[in-house]
Order: sequence, then structure tokens, then C-alpha cells
Amino acid sequence: MNLEPLNDKTILLFAMTQYSNPQCGDIEEFHEDLNRIKYIKRLLGRFEKKGILKERLILNHIIIMANVFTPIGTSRMLFLKIEEELHSALKTFLLFLNYLPENEYEVPEVNIKDIPIDLRIMEVLRSV
Repeated sequence: MNLEPLNDKTILLFAMTQYSNPQCGDIEEFHEDLNRIKYIKRLLGRFEKKGILKERLILNHIIIMANVFTPIGTSRMLFLKIEEELHSALKTFLLFLNYLPENEYEVPEVNIKDIPIDLRIMEVLRSV
């Protein structure tokens, strides 16, 4: 299976194909679920800049996204939309939740094996 990498032009269509929320009433709910990417990005950025980690909030957003977009779909969208300097933190959360794809071809946007785990975050997550 060879997946095409996502880009800013194709992410919305990809998100629509991955979306499965039986309780979704309208397009606004879809966009609310998709906007969780922005919240996760903001929370990871706050940790990187100020050292403030809201791990439970980040976990909740990722879990909700994975429930409506699938774990692999969520991983692909997050790696595309979140800056490279935050990928280590993102990988740590996805690994902790067991949402990190096992095969690198499932997330062609990045080389997952080259991204290190953030040991500071992993230690906090182990206490959750």
C-alpha cells in the first residue's frame, strides 16, 4: 500500500474520507472536530516555549480526534499541520496512546523512526 503524502490542499478531503461520527449533526461539528488540531498545536507549542504541559487536555483532544478520524488518519493530519520542532512531543503522545502507526508507509508525511521521543513528556505520561 503506497499512500500519497498529504498537503494543505488535500487535507480537508482526506479528513472527510476519514471522518466517522454518527452523532454529527452538521458541517459545523465536523469543523469543530478538525479544529482540535489547532488546540493540540497550541498546547504543544506552549509546552515547548513555556514548559507548561497540559497532558490530560492534549490526551483528550487526541483521543477524540482518533475516535472520529481513525488513529492513523489523526496521526497523518497532526504530523502535517504541526511544526517539525513539535514532532517529538507529538510522537510521544501518539506512542503513549498506541496510536503511532507501526509501519512508516502509513504516515508518508514524515519519517517517524527519525523523530526522537520526548523523555520529559514520557515521564509525565507514565504517572497519568
